[in-house]
Amino acid sequence: MSNNIIREITPLTQNDCFTLFSRKKKKFDFPLHYHEEFELNLIINGSGAKRIVGDHIEVIDDLELVLVGPNLCHAWFDHENKSDDIMEITIQFHKDLFDDSLLRKNQLSFIRNMFDQAKKGILFANDTIERLKSRIMSLDKKQGFDSVLELISILHDLSISRNFKTLSDSSFSNEQFNYNSRRIEKAFEYMNMHYGKQITLSEVAKIANMPETSFSRFMKKRTGNTFIDSLNEIRIGHSSRMLIDTTHTIGEIAYKCGFNNISNFNRTFKKKKDCTPKDFRESFTGTRIFI
Repeated sequence: MSNNIIREITPLTQNDCFTLFSRKKKKFDFPLHYHEEFELNLIINGSGAKRIVGDHIEVIDDLELVLVGPNLCHAWFDHENKSDDIMEITIQFHKDLFDDSLLRKNQLSFIRNMFDQAKKGILFANDTIERLKSRIMSLDKKQGFDSVLELISILHDLSISRNFKTLSDSSFSNEQFNYNSRRIEKAFEYMNMHYGKQITLSEVAKIANMPETSFSRFMKKRTGNTFIDSLNEIRIGHSSRMLIDTTHTIGEIAYKCGFNNISNFNRTFKKKKDCTPKDFRESFTGTRIFI
């Protein structure tokens, strides 16, 4: 993948079922990106904007509902959109929110099929959107368990809807790297638990039970990232969650997330997110909920 596609670290933690972000905006300005999570995106008044999902490019209508699978790059750009009253609701949930064995049950076979197709990105038909948009728009009014049930119900209704179409070509690879390694998982688990402290390569290599240099090479080969890059991504993920979710100052967040000084935090954040922590916090002028 080229360097101008950003890997987004979403602020969803392992303890969340999903996050919903709803906002009114005047333009589409988020760069081409991908992330581990599924994303369901509802856009109203976006006519003339350009959607990119994988290798598929299309100008959109007024009403748009798309489900994007894990690690599939996507973005919407202004293009010919003239509206300054765009409404966008983005729901993100973990790819393992539904356990594999649950998805194999008869009643969930439609959702399983839809998730499979979402590897290419799915565009839903207009009558489906008309039927479900008010439920998607009022999902943030529900709380706790009820909102999880409602999300599952919405996903089920989408999965049995007619005329949805896949977007990206099947040959377009969206699995950039194969993480399939218990050692890497253990390393990431450790970094996720201790990101607020100083963590060294030798500590993490011990957890993975490998010599430092071999572990370093192994990690780069499996994830495409160096150890320090991976650790910084984890820290930036946690810090972006705190910027949205708490009133801590940017300095406090930097120290809580293991950065030894604020300028290092600002620099790393800007490199990963393409904006400063301050701009990131201000851009979330919408409602964001974590369930």
